[in-house]
Amino acid sequence: MSDTLWTSDFSVRGRTVRVKKTGAVIPLDKALASEAANWFSLYLAIRAKTALNRLLPRGPAVWFAPDRPRPWYLIWAAASWNGVRIARSPDEADASFFFEDATQARPPVPPHARAFNYACTDISKSRVAEVFEACFGYPLMLDPEQGVGLAVEKGEANGVHDGRLVWLPTRRRPGRTYQRLIDNVEDGMAVDLRTPFVGGKPVVVFIKRRPVQDRFANHNADVAMAEPREVFSEDEIARLGVFCRVMGLDWGGLDILRDRPTGRLYVVDVNKTDMGPPIALPFPAKLKAVARMGRALRALITEQTP
Repeated sequence: MSDTLWTSDFSVRGRTVRVKKTGAVIPLDKALASEAANWFSLYLAIRAKTALNRLLPRGPAVWFAPDRPRPWYLIWAAASWNGVRIARSPDEADASFFFEDATQARPPVPPHARAFNYACTDISKSRVAEVFEACFGYPLMLDPEQGVGLAVEKGEANGVHDGRLVWLPTRRRPGRTYQRLIDNVEDGMAVDLRTPFVGGKPVVVFIKRRPVQDRFANHNADVAMAEPREVFSEDEIARLGVFCRVMGLDWGGLDILRDRPTGRLYVVDVNKTDMGPPIALPFPAKLKAVARMGRALRALITEQTP
C-alpha cells in the first residue's frame, strides 16, 4: 500500500466508505464532508511548514514498514511539522517504525537498531484488557455469562467503533469482548481522555466530549487539550508508562476513561497508528499539539530530550 494512491486504502459501497485494513465503515454524509474540509486546512498548514523546513538542515529520516503513514495519521503530521523525513528505503533511514493498521500482525525484521513499535503486535480489546489488569491491578474485562447488570460489548478489531450496551448475564458472541461500563459521564456528555504516548511518556491529552447516547461514535461534540499532569497523577502516569512498555508501544494513543464514582482510570483501547489531532480540536491547539508531538518524535529517534 505504501506506493499506491490514497484511494486504494478505501472502498466505496453505496453511501458508506470502508477502510480496507481495519474493516471500519464510515457513512458518506454531511458530517464526513465537514470533517474532511476541517482536516484539509490543517493539511495545508503542515504542507507550508514542510516547505519552510527545506530551508533548515536536513532532519533524521525514518523508514516505515509495511506501510507509509498517510497524511491523516498523527505521526505523519508530527514528522512533517518537525522536519523528520519519511525515508523511501531502509538504507537512507536513521530509524524504522512498524506501521500496520491491522489489529494483530507479525512485523518484518527491523532493519535498524533504532526500531519502534515492532513489539506491538496485538492491540485486540482482549489483549488491552489483559495488560491493563496486570499493570493496574483491577479488571476491565467481564465474563458475560457470569456478570450482572449493564456492560459494554465490543468487537476485538481496531478502529471499528462498534460498541454497544448489553445486559448481563448474556451468551458470549463470537469475536466479541465484554467490558465493565465505566461511568465517565459529566453533564450528559461522555468524556474520553485520548492520550498520545511517545517513548512511554504522555505528550498531551485530548479531552473528547460527546453526548452520552453517542458514547461509542467517532464524532466529538468538542475537544480540548490539556497537559498530562493536569489530568493524571504521577502514579497514574508511571503505571500508564508501564502499560505502554508491556504492550510494546513506543508511539501511539491510549483511549483512557476515568470512572467518576471511584476515580479509577481504565485504558479501553490502544491505537498504534492513531489519527489526529482530533477534528473538533480548535485550529491553534491542533498546531500546538502537532508541534509537541513532532518534538517528541524527533527526540525518540535521536535519543535526545525534547
